[in-house]
Amino acid sequence: MRKSWRVTSIAAAAALCLALTPDARADGHEVKVGVILGFTGPIESLTPGMADSAELALKEASDSGAFLGGKALVPVRGDSTCTDAAAATAAAERLVTAEGVAAIMGADCSGVTIAITNNVSVPNGVVTISPSATSPALSTIEDNGLFFRTAPSDARQGQVLADLLTERGIDNVAVTYTNNDYGKGLEGSFADAFTALGGTVAISAAHEDGKGDYSAEVGALSASGAEHLVVFGYVDQGGKGIIQTAVDTGAFENFVVADGMIGDTLIEAIGDALNGTIGTLPGSASEGAQMFIDHAAANGVDGDGPFAALIALAMQAAGSADRGAIQAHVMAVANAPGEKILPGELAKGLQILADGGEIDYEGASNVELTDVGEAAGSYKELEVEGGAFVTRAIR
Repeated sequence: MRKSWRVTSIAAAAALCLALTPDARADGHEVKVGVILGFTGPIESLTPGMADSAELALKEASDSGAFLGGKALVPVRGDSTCTDAAAATAAAERLVTAEGVAAIMGADCSGVTIAITNNVSVPNGVVTISPSATSPALSTIEDNGLFFRTAPSDARQGQVLADLLTERGIDNVAVTYTNNDYGKGLEGSFADAFTALGGTVAISAAHEDGKGDYSAEVGALSASGAEHLVVFGYVDQGGKGIIQTAVDTGAFENFVVADGMIGDTLIEAIGDALNGTIGTLPGSASEGAQMFIDHAAANGVDGDGPFAALIALAMQAAGSADRGAIQAHVMAVANAPGEKILPGELAKGLQILADGGEIDYEGASNVELTDVGEAAGSYKELEVEGGAFVTRAIR
């Protein structure tokens, strides 16, 4: 089951941030790392868990005492908004120029990630590692080797969804997608794969986020005659609005969703009408995944999120927090050869690197980066049952 991403207490969130800096000193013994995510916007209910998970990794590295001879990693947050490229670029520029971060964990949504990579990361030589940007366009972006992502491309998610629907005997669908890089990329990938398998996309229409009324969009989708509605959108925005309107009007009873729609706030908003909904989400049921959930829970963090350890390990391998040195070592610590490092084992990995050894960081998601710096990845096949997302299989 997908756990809630929400922080349940402002005090708990503040305590976590304070706990990250007890050993940081003003004499060069701290290394700042940017954490840029959509703290406001269409995935804001998912962001707290993502940020807390990333900061847990930084805290673990700091607390080990093994990171760069005892230095502390200090997170500095920035708001990507998920959708506003100008705001995301400004936030990233502040992190890089004013805060002097050595690297950035983020961004999250594909459009703002592309903007940050083009406008900030590449011009300033800063490594960015995204936990969730999935647009196929990022596979070929001119990034000078500075952009990495631990989530797989939607070129694969589209195929996985097409296979899932075909296996379930679903051969005619209506598709709606958020009108941005994420939505367009996933829609194109899915439509190509689904039609290649003999399926029919009766209608495919973009929707805009931020509207108060989606009755016109749902009416057009329903008029296609398809019984299944595929929604590629955001859990706190237009995607939710489309499904709510479809349920309220009786236009659709069967829904298919992708990663941007997977969150407990969707179930809370729609209720029992969402039971039977199927979808996909990057993830696995590996030993590392369970270890991370347990490790995060023991530290008061929602463990169903990304784990930003690669930045710390790349610095350790380089022996420096220099931006260029980080870039040169990300692939080495993420891939074989080397001793496998799982969640909760950052201290072990840091010490191996300090002693001149090699590691293969697998983390919670069996991280293995391709030649363009992205994860091939596996996907959870999910279904809503009894008011919760339940994992049916790993693909």
